Amino acid sequence: METVLSGMRPTGKLHLGNYLGAGINYVKMQEKYNCFYFIADYHALTTHTKASELNSSISNVLAEYLAIGVDPEKATIYIQSHVPQIPELYLILNMFAYKGELEKCTTFKEKARKEGQTLNAGLLTYPVLMAADILIHKANKVPVGEDQKPHIEMARNFAQRFNHYYETEVFPMPDATNEGENLIRVPSLQGTGKMSKSDAGDSAIYLIDDKDTIIKKVKRAKTDAGPTSPNQTKPQEIENLFYLMKLVSSAETLSHFEEAYNNCSIRYGDFKMQLGEDMNQYIAPIREKYQSLINDRAYLLKVVNEGGEKARAHAQKTIDEVRNIVGLNSMNI
Repeated sequence: METVLSGMRPTGKLHLGNYLGAGINYVKMQEKYNCFYFIADYHALTTHTKASELNSSISNVLAEYLAIGVDPEKATIYIQSHVPQIPELYLILNMFAYKGELEKCTTFKEKARKEGQTLNAGLLTYPVLMAADILIHKANKVPVGEDQKPHIEMARNFAQRFNHYYETEVFPMPDATNEGENLIRVPSLQGTGKMSKSDAGDSAIYLIDDKDTIIKKVKRAKTDAGPTSPNQTKPQEIENLFYLMKLVSSAETLSHFEEAYNNCSIRYGDFKMQLGEDMNQYIAPIREKYQSLINDRAYLLKVVNEGGEKARAHAQKTIDEVRNIVGLNSMNI
């Protein structure tokens, strides 16, 4: 059985884009792969998150994982910092990462332009830690969006260099995957870009938003004055809203409003109200399950304790191999 590895940073609440772009695939893949899903708290430290916020976010993401259908009986769910073998492999892989390639990484260059000399080394070596996350479990498949594919390629490079230098095949080559389906890019409510945890609150529909919040956000979404001629091309902000309706509404509802737009009779107030209602109905089961889980601290602790134990045992096999290969096994003295 092939191994799948994926993680999310606990830097904010999960939104509709996280669910449709990754969460649904998590649930599908746990049925046929050996899945490791983790909460990337070490990665979150690169942005200097406050301790109280990080602790709260970890609990939230864990409860959200479970609420969307990730099953601890089928997948290993753990917190990154609970597996000490990851930073050990991260240290070793740094010896196979070139400064130049790390500095050329698109995400690093974007951060460097914004932060200049205050940029921390953790952001520079972020791809190496990501590679350690993947390679510690010898993952074959890593479900990621288009923006993360360069990081998977870098993980492959580090693995190849290690294997070549030590004349071993200890690390398989991980592949970016999305189960053969087109990656879903859920647009922001603000007219441009995609839903993001780092954007302002009104741009994203969070999985734990209540009905009133959802409807208010949708009502504030950018629109125009309306179509002025039949079957005219929709501007981007309107196309985004129709795409969101396609994701959460029935085919009949979408067809009704498409027809109204094309014959210039659409009323955006009615359209937004319907979209808000349908979004609420779509995420309501997730929200309700989350609310039942977030206060069950004993169960959440049980999940991460058991998941951490499984993850550490699996990771230890890899780190034992690596230590022996590079000459760090003192038992060989």
